Amino acid sequence: MRAVVSRVTSASVTVDGQVVGELTAPGLLVLLGVHRSDPDRADTPAATMARKLHELRILDGEQSAADTGAGLLVVSQFTLYGETRKGRRPSWSAAAAGPEAERLVEAVVGELRARGATVATGVFGADMAVASVNDGPFTVLVEV
Repeated sequence: MRAVVSRVTSASVTVDGQVVGELTAPGLLVLLGVHRSDPDRADTPAATMARKLHELRILDGEQSAADTGAGLLVVSQFTLYGETRKGRRPSWSAAAAGPEAERLVEAVVGELRARGATVATGVFGADMAVASVNDGPFTVLVEV
């Protein structure tokens, strides 16, 4: 599982002209991808990813969303596993199949909420327009 996490002052996801998820205060925009081997792992990558995201100390004063109560906007992003080493067209073979990826993205969101996090989301598999105002900018890659 892989996430690109940006510290933002605001962010939103729009589907068919309707805002479906947003952060109106500083928080974290999380683009989350699931690898094809993640569903078969013996450990629980969703719980580990949720813990890392919630406790990631990249907000002002080296604080985390857990420390500040900042929200997270989680958007599924299978393209994080696009392979571009050969040719000019990315291969998506490393990304998990839709149903498995959706289950694990929802599991991460559920784990975050169980930890007390405020979480907004996009719509899995939809054509989404993601807007954000990056703070810093500060963006990191988180993998489990």
